[in-house]
Amino acid sequence: MGITLVIFFGILGNITTGLVYLSPAKTFWHIVVRRSTEEFESLPYICKLLNAYQWVYYGIIKPNSVLVATVNGFGAVCEIIFVIIFLTFAPPRIRANTAILVGTLDVVFPGIAFLIMQFLFDGKTRIDASGLMCVAFSMVCYGSPLSAMKTVVTTKSVEYMPFFLSFFLFVNGGVWTTYAVLTLDWFIGVNTKWNRVFSWYGSNGALRNVLEA
Repeated sequence: MGITLVIFFGILGNITTGLVYLSPAKTFWHIVVRRSTEEFESLPYICKLLNAYQWVYYGIIKPNSVLVATVNGFGAVCEIIFVIIFLTFAPPRIRANTAILVGTLDVVFPGIAFLIMQFLFDGKTRIDASGLMCVAFSMVCYGSPLSAMKTVVTTKSVEYMPFFLSFFLFVNGGVWTTYAVLTLDWFIGVNTKWNRVFSWYGSNGALRNVLEA
């Protein structure tokens, strides 16, 4: 029964996480159609790519965690596509700054982290160290949509607030919290707590109305 519930919530988590990764599709279709990034922020997607990398690694090295790896592998592909689109249509100065962030956060940093994990740790220590990094990266990832608040205040419009991203993050957090309890995986549990805190602020209608006022 326990295993069945774990599989059920793991698959459900894959579905909700898939929706999280696909939620910016409308935004990037808008960018492609208008051939401009306008006031949209790239940081949330750069951070989500970094986060996806680490959770793929965690899911691979931890036994019986393939469902964690698969969906984040899918997410990494989605985020790579989104970042490429952003780089393609961003103005020169923003493109340069974004490229630096991508190179630093999504190439150099994960590469160094992977080498440290592989050569300085082993066994359970490696899993624990990877889990801690997942939690740290997730805090950055879930907080990154709040960077759009400055743009919302400046433009007096919630158009540039990634509402669906924040909303699906909130729903997704509830599913993975249940999975964490069933599997006794405190790394996923802590991660989803931060998920729900940050995404609540991002998707809360009252907050959006205050920013829009």
